[in-house]
Amino acid sequence: MKKTTKELKKTAREPDEAKIAALVRALLVELGEDPAREGLKKTPARVAKSLAFLTRGYRQNVKTVVNGATFASGTNHMVILKDIELYSLCEHHLLPFYGKCAIGYISQGKVLGVSKLARIVDMFARRLQIQERLTEEIAHAVMAEVGAEGVGVVIRAKHLCMMMRGVEKQNSEMTTSTMLGSFRSDAKVRQEFLSLIG
Repeated sequence: MKKTTKELKKTAREPDEAKIAALVRALLVELGEDPAREGLKKTPARVAKSLAFLTRGYRQNVKTVVNGATFASGTNHMVILKDIELYSLCEHHLLPFYGKCAIGYISQGKVLGVSKLARIVDMFARRLQIQERLTEEIAHAVMAEVGAEGVGVVIRAKHLCMMMRGVEKQNSEMTTSTMLGSFRSDAKVRQEFLSLIG
């Protein structure tokens, strides 16, 4: 579901780190800790800074991240970048999930600077997320930026909300995929992509 302009404006401002630190301090007290003890004195400020960094994707947009790095290309071959490391926060428990992303697309006259694919992944990962939506957002952004014939995105990730709590399954890994255009409609294209990313 796309955010409205009002919602985007609401999240575009820099977070108030002093306010976040005060909330973290109150949370430590509620958990039974003493925020004045040696090891925790600077923790609220550190957590505030960390959360601002881990959610910086709210203050970015695809156009700025890509920064005009699309280039004319006469070919229409499949372009693949795989093993893109990603780190995100699960929106249900605010615990990390991490893994790797593979992106493939078939260009139609233009290609995207290779590092921009990784930057698009980072931008969407640095928001409170679920893996399913993250996969879709990346695919739609790549499709829109290069006007590709088709796009495929596969993410494999481990979720600490499942490993550290709840069912505590240490070796579980979630795989999600989004296929658009020819990657969805043409089984041969899809199979080529899946076989090349291993």
